[in-house]
Amino acid sequence: MLKCRAAWRRLAPLARASSTLCRQNAKRAVLRNERRPDLNCSQMSTAPSGGGRENTLYVVLVGAACLGGGVYAYRTVLGDKQRYQERISEIASRTRRVEPEQQKVQTQTEPAAATEATKEHSAAVVQETAVEPTPVVPVLPEHAPYLLIGGGTASFAAARSIRARDPRARVLIITDEQDLPYMRPPLSKELWFSDDPAVTETLRFKQWNGKERSIYFQPPSFYVDPVELTKVENGGVAVMTGKKVVHMDVRGNKVRLCDGSEITYDKCLIATGGIPRNMQVIERAGEEVTKRTTLFRKIDDFKSLEKISRTVKSITIIGGGFLGSELACALGRKSADVGLEVMQMFPEKGNMGKVLPEYLSNWTTEKVRREGVQVLTEALVKNVNFKEGKVEIKLKDGRVVKTDHIVAAVGLEPNVDLATSGGLEVDSDFGGYRVNAELQARSNIWVAGDAACFYDIKLGRRRVEHHDHAVVSGRLAGENMTGASKPYWHQSMFWSDLGPDVGYEAIGIVDSSLPTVGVFAKATAKDTPKAATEQSGTGIRSESETEAVAGKMSPTLSTPIPPVAKDDYGKGVIFYLRDNVVVGIILWNVFNRMPIARKIIKDGEQHADLNEVAKLFNIHED
Repeated sequence: MLKCRAAWRRLAPLARASSTLCRQNAKRAVLRNERRPDLNCSQMSTAPSGGGRENTLYVVLVGAACLGGGVYAYRTVLGDKQRYQERISEIASRTRRVEPEQQKVQTQTEPAAATEATKEHSAAVVQETAVEPTPVVPVLPEHAPYLLIGGGTASFAAARSIRARDPRARVLIITDEQDLPYMRPPLSKELWFSDDPAVTETLRFKQWNGKERSIYFQPPSFYVDPVELTKVENGGVAVMTGKKVVHMDVRGNKVRLCDGSEITYDKCLIATGGIPRNMQVIERAGEEVTKRTTLFRKIDDFKSLEKISRTVKSITIIGGGFLGSELACALGRKSADVGLEVMQMFPEKGNMGKVLPEYLSNWTTEKVRREGVQVLTEALVKNVNFKEGKVEIKLKDGRVVKTDHIVAAVGLEPNVDLATSGGLEVDSDFGGYRVNAELQARSNIWVAGDAACFYDIKLGRRRVEHHDHAVVSGRLAGENMTGASKPYWHQSMFWSDLGPDVGYEAIGIVDSSLPTVGVFAKATAKDTPKAATEQSGTGIRSESETEAVAGKMSPTLSTPIPPVAKDDYGKGVIFYLRDNVVVGIILWNVFNRMPIARKIIKDGEQHADLNEVAKLFNIHED
């Protein structure tokens, strides 16, 4: 059609000019002869009367243009029809594919019975090919009334809280991990003490009380398929795994995922947790060192390290905090069975030196050594390199440690990747998203868990990296997302176990740089994490204690305090003071007393004799 149009544009001016000249000649003839001539088609010309050359040219050109347009239209329609038939034939032939020609020739040479069998086999193959399912890309929900970014403890606690207050709520959790929401504490505790050789696959463990449970909060059947979330009548909780939110449009109430898809929301929770911190000397050491270093955080890290512990001869843990000390004890107990050498190094004078008073930190270090761990204190790493098949760690004091694998347990960086695109404030002192006492960052955005730098109405601005805080803050954020408008006043706790025999629970600000007062007593068989879980019925102790409330506190002043031998820290209470007010408490091998500690901090009173306050915890009872 385009060719016809172009031809007509060229021929039309010539045709119009020929017609105009013809009419002008006719007028001149009338003026000369004063009569209208009898014009024939052959006389419509600029030539003398009767010539007809231009008229013939006009008719030929117009006819050729029309004929060309007709031919082009015919060929176009014919070509489209042919291509359509070829496409239909191709689609129809997909389900009727037969075996190659070579197999046909072989089939013809066989006996008739074999030929029939081959035909039946070919038909079966064709049938299987025909019914082979075509992968379908799931359609993700375009809108979620409640959108939770992050698939950890805080998000799950928020989802449960939202559903409790709004039973028909539709909640969508987006996580960049491939796993459903799970609890992290067993990754460095109970899972390592399991007797099940398939523990890395089942992720089930026995608690200190002997009861078995899964690391996952709920089975897959608990959750709704994300595609069906908008269709289910009573709402539910859906989890999108393997997806990462890379951009946040706060004004438009929408987020963009790593695959380019967008989801709008009414209310959003950011619970992105943190990223394990690495050491610069390791990052600069090269690929050989990097691939022999584990940054422990996720399920995949546990699976990887467990496998490594069965294949190498030595593992060195850098870091003396909670995670480093727990992993050291876990691997130390395992070392005797598999012939593994376990070392732990850190710059402090003792394990958990930034949290515990020096005397208790030193006692803890000896406890770790008794578990079969070589502990190097006051060890500052200067350089790391790979040499002769070993990772060589050089310390600033000249000591050199050669090992097969490194576990870097040197802290956590809050994940604040969405701060820039979302225009959210990051706290310059503590890190994390800066939120108010209601955990709110913007009008429709809340933050919970490790990534939240919140305002504690009793202790000021803080950021906490523990399981119970994720539970408490997630639950509070979920309530506030449904209109509760509650401030964060519930002091979360945290705990650490150095095996089944020694453990502690803590609350508030526990910093070894603060003045402390410790009151200790002789421990009994029931003063262990194992006995505590037998009594409470749960291995995750915060699950039972966060709902408890302290009763009336009335210590008996006449009760004498038995003397305790030096260095006998079987069980006790450590008070952390700021301006003579208790701001933190550690319960050392004292369990199920956290509501009392929480009330002491909440009251914020000065105490003349903390020995009397320690009696509230009944540490001197047998």
